[in-house]
Amino acid sequence: MSETVAAAPTEARQEVPSSVVHDETRHLSGKQRVAILLLAAGRERAAKVLKQLQEDEVRDVSVAMAGLGLISASVVEEVCAQFSKNFESSEGLVGTYETTEELLRKALSGEQVDKIMEEIRGPAGRTMWDKLGNVQELVLANYLRNEYPQTAAVILSRLQPAHAARVLTLLPEDYATEVMMRVLHMETVQREVLDSVEATLRSEFISSLGRSAKRDSYELLAEVFNNFDRKTETRLMASMDKRNHDDMEKVKALMFTFEDIKRLPHEALMRIVAQVDREKLPLALKGASETVRKMFLQCMSKRAGSILLEEISALGPVRVKDADAAQVDIVTIIKNMANAGEIDLTENGGNDEIIP
Repeated sequence: MSETVAAAPTEARQEVPSSVVHDETRHLSGKQRVAILLLAAGRERAAKVLKQLQEDEVRDVSVAMAGLGLISASVVEEVCAQFSKNFESSEGLVGTYETTEELLRKALSGEQVDKIMEEIRGPAGRTMWDKLGNVQELVLANYLRNEYPQTAAVILSRLQPAHAARVLTLLPEDYATEVMMRVLHMETVQREVLDSVEATLRSEFISSLGRSAKRDSYELLAEVFNNFDRKTETRLMASMDKRNHDDMEKVKALMFTFEDIKRLPHEALMRIVAQVDREKLPLALKGASETVRKMFLQCMSKRAGSILLEEISALGPVRVKDADAAQVDIVTIIKNMANAGEIDLTENGGNDEIIP
């Protein structure tokens, strides 16, 4: 090839015969052309494009990009020109909720756009999976009872863990266990399968479906277990353990329960206490062990701790279900803080063994 784009300013470039340029571009694959366009667009624009691609597409383009080597400025210009020409002569465009919203936000205020998009989409949600998240647990559970476990696994893996946990609670134990096993060992779901599920659920067309990277199945199920009430967690955990002890142990290792708070260092718990709803804390600690309760008290002033103990005592007898729900809310806050990098759930108060 002649010279690279960065080799010299445009005015200093030597003219390359068009026949040579055409010959060079003709041998480029589609993936290589995409890689060249992304490199020419710059890091920020390229990053925005890559976020819209599926995981396998990002991988293919990345492989092509890494293997490009030196590309002459003339070839870059030719590829960009061909792209522009093909785009202008496109036979049609695809209109989606996402492209419509992006266009509206360039012209209208955020409040106006939200109102228009709510009218278009309806209040139930942005996509079919959002809408499914608003379906009552009993209704969804009754629907899934008649589906193959694999289909149920695909659907539940795309719901919020708390919602999936409530649905699984309502399913027969054997069936629920089978579904969770399918979630653990589910391969990357093909687009055709997702389309089939959508059609079965009589949903709207979703352009962005399947673009996000596949979640770790063990982590997903661990979050689901975190949202079970204590009775359901014990029952389904025992059932899963009978089916496959190793799988259940992997899930347990990723779970974070309210009692796991005792593994966290004082500094992390101080940050957690600052974020927790003080109205829910007495109910959550009512069902907690003495160790966890003392750890929370150590993060407060003596006066605040005394008030908290009085509030716990004033509650009197409470339903286990209510205490569990309060603890789940606090665990959710903790998980969100961990995801944001504010705390580290892998810390265990100095119990890690050190190899000298």
